Amino acid sequence: MRKYLTLIAISALLMGCGDNKHSMKTQEIFPKGNPLPQEWFTGKTFITPLVAKDENNNFSAGSITFEPAARTHWHTHPRGQVLIVIAGEGFYQQKGKPAQVIKKGDVVNIPENTEHWHGANVSGEMTHIAITNYQGEDQVTWLKPVTDGEYKLAIDEK
Repeated sequence: MRKYLTLIAISALLMGCGDNKHSMKTQEIFPKGNPLPQEWFTGKTFITPLVAKDENNNFSAGSITFEPAARTHWHTHPRGQVLIVIAGEGFYQQKGKPAQVIKKGDVVNIPENTEHWHGANVSGEMTHIAITNYQGEDQVTWLKPVTDGEYKLAIDEK
């Protein structure tokens, strides 16, 4: 009986029942986190680290939030990267290809050594989980910024 009541209480909390002072006021899965270096990003971006490389995992994972129009610079990953969009809408573009709209629920599997960028659209934030593989101690090579013209072209193509 006690187990049953505990499950009911947990279910009520998860469904938003109960008094308002204990209910969540946001739809965020993870906190926005700490600002990322402007040397690799255009606009305001934030990270919440989730998993660090260790003896069991040859990858790292983090929740990255891009404010409107914020984006990465062009970059590559020696062993690839996976993006899982958990909020908002934005863009992903491989060098030489049209930009793709990415939105909540999309998964992007980026092949190794593929020059690309990703970021939010102009009208709202976008948050994704980035799972990035290591090769030795390397996981990313940062390149040039995505110019305002390149970003505008990505928007205009959609």
